[in-house]
Amino acid sequence: MLKIATSAEMHRIDRTTIEKYGISGTVLMERAGLCVVERINDILFQNTEHITHNTEKNRAKKIIVVCGGGNNGGDGFVIARVMHNQGREVEVYLAATPRGLEGDAKINYDAARKYGVAIRPVSHFLKHYPRGAARNCIIIDALIGTGLNKEVRSPLSDIIGKINKMSCPVVSVDIPSGISSDTGQIMGCAIKARYTVTFGLAKRGHFLYPGAEHTGQLFIEDIGFPLPLLASEKIRINMVQKEDINTLFPARPEYSHKGTYGHVLIIAGSRGKTGAALMAAKACLRTGAGLVTIGIPETLMGAFQSRVTEEMILPLPDKGNGTLSYGAAETIFDFLRKMGTVLAIGPGLSADKEISRLVTELVKGSRVPIVIDADGLNAIADNVNLLRKSRAPVILTPHPGEMARLLIQSSIVAGKDNLLTLIEEDRINIVLNFARQTGTYVVLKGPPTITASPLGEAYINTTGNPGMATAGTGDVLTGMISAFIAQGLSPADAAMAGVYIHGYAGDIIAEEKGKNALIASDIIRILPIVLKSTRD
Repeated sequence: MLKIATSAEMHRIDRTTIEKYGISGTVLMERAGLCVVERINDILFQNTEHITHNTEKNRAKKIIVVCGGGNNGGDGFVIARVMHNQGREVEVYLAATPRGLEGDAKINYDAARKYGVAIRPVSHFLKHYPRGAARNCIIIDALIGTGLNKEVRSPLSDIIGKINKMSCPVVSVDIPSGISSDTGQIMGCAIKARYTVTFGLAKRGHFLYPGAEHTGQLFIEDIGFPLPLLASEKIRINMVQKEDINTLFPARPEYSHKGTYGHVLIIAGSRGKTGAALMAAKACLRTGAGLVTIGIPETLMGAFQSRVTEEMILPLPDKGNGTLSYGAAETIFDFLRKMGTVLAIGPGLSADKEISRLVTELVKGSRVPIVIDADGLNAIADNVNLLRKSRAPVILTPHPGEMARLLIQSSIVAGKDNLLTLIEEDRINIVLNFARQTGTYVVLKGPPTITASPLGEAYINTTGNPGMATAGTGDVLTGMISAFIAQGLSPADAAMAGVYIHGYAGDIIAEEKGKNALIASDIIRILPIVLKSTRD
């Protein structure tokens, strides 16, 4: 796992390194600057795999460093001094008064000047490049660091606007100036970087949108923070990587049978929505579940019989209109007592009021883990306190709209207006708080998808693409998570693995066919290849 820090967590690591371990801030700043210089030389002047724009190689003749008045600016002074000493043409522009500089930033400002680096007021930058045009240069954004907590105003906003209009590649130090490192939100305006070099740990704002779009290619550099601080259990947000998924899948034992890999019951489907049930079931089987049964309204049996192959069908009492009735609960519980390992609820169920009564009964009475999606989520939106009463682990997989409906009856947010905006502006904290309050595992679909546990841990997923914003992909994910639980993974691991592999499959398809033509069944088709690749 790659731990992801908040601004406050990173500040504590920095202070503890200085005060407890005796590594001065000046040393840390020097190392940070040297790391950025190494990356710049790597990107622009070396034959490297990191070059994403071939025209940049050996092209940049001038280094423009724009510095703020804090420690981010101090890093910029180090970069300027070192690159000047390497014989590069360096221009430095300071968006503060020299008298206002303090501590390590002041030390490195003085050192840069002693080395012969010319440092001019930022007004010269604004005048020197009036149309934002500059050739054969690279811009170092050392204006604002990770501590930003208010909107950027003039003159900083003028500088950011000017830089964004220039055609030169931009390297941001730690985080693009103007991006909140905790939420990824744009604080008025923000640098659009091509590369970002950060230190110690990545920050939330590197992965949360729109910050992720402004970060560009991210490099995480070791500048000497003690490993125990970086690996602290107090940092509860993680980014999921492929190697994390590899460790979750033991080899199938030779002495096993289909029952070894679980039996998933999927309560799904209604008139006009049978496809959702089938996609969830097929994804479940392709992800490795031993057995899958679809519980459907009995009046839809004819429509299903000709379309299932490996799946089994459990006809359930309905209202005569292709919608399940409350009376289906008894049949479902009887099935679960005899053979069920996991209960999935929701794909294509419909928004009928009786569905709400049925889902409530299932959540209260199930003794096996429950995965709830789509109409299953809508069915409990008016009674989220019900989730605390569940006897079994519950995994919720809402998209932002469904999350907003779940929040209406919760006490997590004070106001109920603009819930969608609140969710997008503070995805991690909202999903973490909801998971804690309800005692559930929550998969808030992306970008990026965040998985939160009731224990206060969250996992940021980086796979997936806009091509997956199409009907049925959520049903596929429900089937995949259910299958992983059936095979013995914990709810948190099952959700994390399901989300990662689901997105990974989507990325492979997008690479092969493009994003516009991607459909949910493509993901099911490619799952065997993706699972083999992940496990290998």
